[in-house]
Amino acid sequence: MTWIREHWLILFLLIGYTALMARHAIAGKRQTKNLTDYYVGGRSMGGVALGISFFATYSSTNSFVGFAGQAYTYGLPWLLFGPILALFAVIAWRWIAPRLREATETLGSVTIPDFIGFRFESDVVRFAAALIVVFASLLYMTAVFKGAGNLLEAFLDIPYVASIAVVLLVVMSYTAVGGFISVVKTDVLQGTVMMLAAALLFVGTTRAAGGVGSLFAVKDLPGGAALFTWEAAIPFPVLLGILIAGTFKLIVEPRQLSRFYAIKDRRAAGQGMWISASMFLVGYAMLLPLGIYAHHLLPSGISDTDQVIPQLVSSRAVFHPAASAFLVVAMLAAAMSSLDSVLLVLATTCERDLVGLWRPPRSEAQALRATRTYVALLAVITALIALEPPGGIVTLTALSGSIYAACFFPALVLGLFWQRGTAHAVLASFVTGISTLLFWRFVPAGDGIHEVFPALLLSTAVYVGTSIKASPLSTAKDIGLGVR
Repeated sequence: MTWIREHWLILFLLIGYTALMARHAIAGKRQTKNLTDYYVGGRSMGGVALGISFFATYSSTNSFVGFAGQAYTYGLPWLLFGPILALFAVIAWRWIAPRLREATETLGSVTIPDFIGFRFESDVVRFAAALIVVFASLLYMTAVFKGAGNLLEAFLDIPYVASIAVVLLVVMSYTAVGGFISVVKTDVLQGTVMMLAAALLFVGTTRAAGGVGSLFAVKDLPGGAALFTWEAAIPFPVLLGILIAGTFKLIVEPRQLSRFYAIKDRRAAGQGMWISASMFLVGYAMLLPLGIYAHHLLPSGISDTDQVIPQLVSSRAVFHPAASAFLVVAMLAAAMSSLDSVLLVLATTCERDLVGLWRPPRSEAQALRATRTYVALLAVITALIALEPPGGIVTLTALSGSIYAACFFPALVLGLFWQRGTAHAVLASFVTGISTLLFWRFVPAGDGIHEVFPALLLSTAVYVGTSIKASPLSTAKDIGLGVR
């Protein structure tokens, strides 16, 4: 009873939020008539909802806990993250979205691996792309589970294992039941809640720190001046690599690109561009400086920056208990808005591009049941990994983004805009990108440049060089690709 009295407000908000998720799951199930509905919303969704979903899918607990807290050590240069995010959102919606939408409908594609496989007429390429999606997505989901688990453990005083289990059950249930339509519906709610939470976090933190102008007063604190240099904690080229790895994924990551499969027309793509870019720019302008302001409010020497935001939110000197309760639920919403999308991508990839690729065709009803089973299975597997995560939130997120950037940029972006390309070129770019990411640390003086840059450059060069030796594919002409 004492525990309930201490945490009743958070519990009340969580129960209400979970009820809304259940409502959206039921609505999504009712609107799901076939596999295309379950996978990509029937390719008929509006730009406003998908724009908010694009923002919400990216902005997980990683953003609220990991990215916002990282400025505690990375300093002012870390604030470049927001403008770069907005830039890549514009690029994704303006140039990638319309072309990908048209090409995938022409080819009958509903996943990124099957698009790559159809585009280059190779089941081997499709299977390899699916393996990359599974591995990179598991890394990212682990980071999100870690953030959500730490959050519930800190604010509800329940063990980390139990915290992971709570998030697992909620996300697994509504994603499996409602599919893509349910995910987008919940993302709209979650994205709205996250923007409100970002504003509340910024106002509460800056007010407690002495006002917005107190940001630059951090220079006068012990060690504070270093936070306002280009190399506050790490060499700037390495920091820039982390920023690119964390933002480049907007144009290559399957959970983001799946929104483009669902847009109904080019007008909707324009709406999605303005909505998502504005939310990234405004939302992250409020979140990213919080780690710097925290130097006024928290003890010095915090080694784990993932704890900065939880400590601020739990401080009575910074936030009223009611505000803290809302922020906890909002950050859980952020976790769920990313987990549901990644889960759906993983499940569809397993059903269509791993197991399904080598199995006799199933009926739509059988495939739908199998996909829902994969949602549950993969959620459990990732939750178990998150019990002993292999790294911190920012580290896992950056690694996941680096893998997608190095492997999928040539096959996806050049595959859409350049007629010449072969299956051999794609496989060679995959191997080159992953090998460079793994072994760059052993290159002399390699620690001064983030591995995503050489990996992206070399994988693209290998793709282009290998493709130039071959003739254009007929598939390219089938989806309307000309020489660019």
